[in-house]
Amino acid sequence: MDEQTFWGRLVPLPTAVARALPTDQFQQQAAIEVGPSTLHCNRCQTDCEKSGHQLPSGDYYCRNCLNLGRVDSSMQLVSQAEPNAFPPTPNPLVWSGKLTAQQQACARQVQRGFQAHRNQLLWAVTGAGKTEISFPGIAWALQHGLRVAVAAPRVDVCGELYPRYQAVFPTIPIALLHGHTETGYVYRQLTIGTTHQLLRFQAAFDVLILDEVDAFPYANNPMLEQAAHRALKPTGSCLLMTATPSFRLQRKYQGQTAYLPRRFHGHPLPQINWRVAFRWRKQLQNGQLPWVLRRLIHAKVQDRHPFLLFVPRIRDLDPIDRYLRRHVVGTPCWETVYAGDPARINKVERMRNREVLFLVTTTILERGVTFPGIDVIILGGDDQVFSVASLVQMAGRVGRKSTRPTGQVDCIVSGYAKNVRHARHQIAQMNRKGACADA
Repeated sequence: MDEQTFWGRLVPLPTAVARALPTDQFQQQAAIEVGPSTLHCNRCQTDCEKSGHQLPSGDYYCRNCLNLGRVDSSMQLVSQAEPNAFPPTPNPLVWSGKLTAQQQACARQVQRGFQAHRNQLLWAVTGAGKTEISFPGIAWALQHGLRVAVAAPRVDVCGELYPRYQAVFPTIPIALLHGHTETGYVYRQLTIGTTHQLLRFQAAFDVLILDEVDAFPYANNPMLEQAAHRALKPTGSCLLMTATPSFRLQRKYQGQTAYLPRRFHGHPLPQINWRVAFRWRKQLQNGQLPWVLRRLIHAKVQDRHPFLLFVPRIRDLDPIDRYLRRHVVGTPCWETVYAGDPARINKVERMRNREVLFLVTTTILERGVTFPGIDVIILGGDDQVFSVASLVQMAGRVGRKSTRPTGQVDCIVSGYAKNVRHARHQIAQMNRKGACADA
């Protein structure tokens, strides 16, 4: 049995197997603690009623972290202390890019936080270069033999981050962990994965970077917040990164926030355009699209201009797809995608490789992904599923590259929408702050 599997990890093993391991080398705890009427899972730290959680064998299991593999009351969680067994790496960062003066200031603040073992928040507008700002701090940590993890709530964000970190840290083997990876766990100095994967770790990381902390499913999820806290060493430091922090985060990290209100190329955030379609939902139910949406789609298809079309519900994907198949001439140049789509990663990659012109998507692609030179259309922006943060993030997909720093964001609503108004106000406010920062 490879000891590296247990370093800084919580590995579920049958109790008989776990008891055979040397007690002076391996720490153990019951996977499930069984009480008179409740169960406590030591992997995800949640409690539940015993009723409905019993196996035919008589053992009890946890449903809350079942997607990571079953743990039950016949198992122990086995771990070993993280030894930081990494060879010296004098100059791990290989990057030809250059940070702006504002980015450099944020990067220095982030690195100082790592050096002082201090938790902090990086608040930077969409497209400001949060990933690039993290490079110097991560390089410092790797150079000093520390173990680093970058965690994001969604698989798509991890798929975006992995090749970027791989390119700038070419001598550092990187582990990629999420539910769709085909390779098993490997011990690495730099790990990239979904926040759910942190449930498998204990006191493993000296530096933990949590990207898109305001996004589902991490936001307001005590289970995942506890997992992040446990995965970090007591002497470690955590960096939270987002473009749209909640008021709770802003208050919590007041005085410990690196703030960047301007995109790296200096251009303002794209503003959201109002488009009114009073009966768009009924038209969709009848197999039709509102006139304004038809006009926008046909114009972009004719010009071969890539874009994302966001819809509020999974059920909205099929009628739009059927309409497009009837009315868009030629080979289909789009894909529909949602969180549970088994081909989701492949479809996103096809968009990135320009094999399709546009994606019709739910909010799963509202953040953390970059497609150069795209526009955005939001159908039903007044739907309650679209929060202010969601709308700002969706608009932030536009104008992210210096080769095309501007673009168009169209939001189709059935009437007055407070969330859209607030999103427009927030974007305008960030642009004013960015202009003041440049002055």
